[in-house]
Amino acid sequence: MTDPVDERRAELAEALAAVRGRIAAACASAHRSPDEVELLAVTKTRPATDAALLLELGLCAFGENRVQEATGKVAELDRLRPGNGARWHLVGRLQRNKARPVAAWAARVESVDSVRLADALDGAARRAVQGGERSAPLPVLVQVSLDDDPARGGVPPSGLDELADRVAAAAGLRLDGLMAVAPLGAEPARAFADLARLAERLRSRHPDARVLSAGMTADMDEAIRCGSTCVRVGTALLGERRLASP
Repeated sequence: MTDPVDERRAELAEALAAVRGRIAAACASAHRSPDEVELLAVTKTRPATDAALLLELGLCAFGENRVQEATGKVAELDRLRPGNGARWHLVGRLQRNKARPVAAWAARVESVDSVRLADALDGAARRAVQGGERSAPLPVLVQVSLDDDPARGGVPPSGLDELADRVAAAAGLRLDGLMAVAPLGAEPARAFADLARLAERLRSRHPDARVLSAGMTADMDEAIRCGSTCVRVGTALLGERRLASP
């Protein structure tokens, strides 16, 4: 009888190889090195055991959407794989009153879309450093909206400079770059080309803000061709499987 753990490990290994192959092909068409693109496994609604298996397969960066789920999963993975070296990114929208727990475990917050949220994270990160939960400022990405849909998050392009300047000036934060989600029903390549121009504008003001997090399962190829340095992949890696009680 097949061991379910071995079966799942084999599924994940096959999916991981396929995703890395897509990244390599997209990079080749854009005359880029695959080493320039980080793969972030979006593990929302997936069990911590999947993250543990991906760690065994050499993937150590994970993205979560919800603070409560992520906080529990971080702790569970620490129990399953002590000293695991995993890096957890918050990629979903964040409420200001949940900044404190995120500052304790996040390697990066990719969804900062308002000055008020930046201020809340700044205070939380400084307290986390003072309390020994962090050793350095919290890296963040400014999420910029490509469709002006407030339900999907993101600062309008007109507010990008002000927000980026605020993050860059915050003692508890480090501005790493931009994040965006392609508009629903729109041509991803055009949206990501617009994003690339915004990223260039940001780097003209903040040269060290070089991360561009864009591209998911359906559109990562177009995002890479437009300069993405981080793709956030869930379905192509982990399939449609869901936890019984997320």
